Amino acid sequence: MREKGLLRVIDANFNRCKEGLRVTEDIFRFVIEDDRIREKIRVIRHALDTIAREKIIKKAIASRNATHDSGRHVDALELNRKNSSDILYANLQRAKESLRVIEEFFKIMLPSRVGSIKKIRYQMYTLEKEIYVKVRR
Repeated sequence: MREKGLLRVIDANFNRCKEGLRVTEDIFRFVIEDDRIREKIRVIRHALDTIAREKIIKKAIASRNATHDSGRHVDALELNRKNSSDILYANLQRAKESLRVIEEFFKIMLPSRVGSIKKIRYQMYTLEKEIYVKVRR
C-alpha cells in the first residue's frame, strides 16, 4: 500500500511537470513567439521523457487512480487567471514544484536519478529568471 502511494505521487508530479512545461512552451511558441526560449523549455521536457523510460515510471502509471483523485476538480484559484502572464507564472511554478517533489520521492524510489532531476530543477530556476527578465520588458 505504501509503495503504491509513493508511485502515485511520482506519477502525478511527472504529469504536472510535463503539463506545466508544455503550457509554458506553447506560450513562447504562439503568444510571445520566442523560439530560443521555447527550445530551452522543450529540451527540459525531453530530459524528463528520458527519465520516464525508467521501469519505475511505468509502475507509477499503473498505480494511477485518476477517477478517485481528490485533486481532480477545478478550484477557484485556477479560474482566477486574467491573462497569459498569469498562466505563464502558474505553470512555471507548477513545473518547479513538481520537480522538487519528484526529486524528494526519487530519494526513496530511484536514488540513481536524483542527480538528473536536481539538474533539471536548477535548469528551470535559471530559465525562470531568463523568462521573467524577457517578459518584464
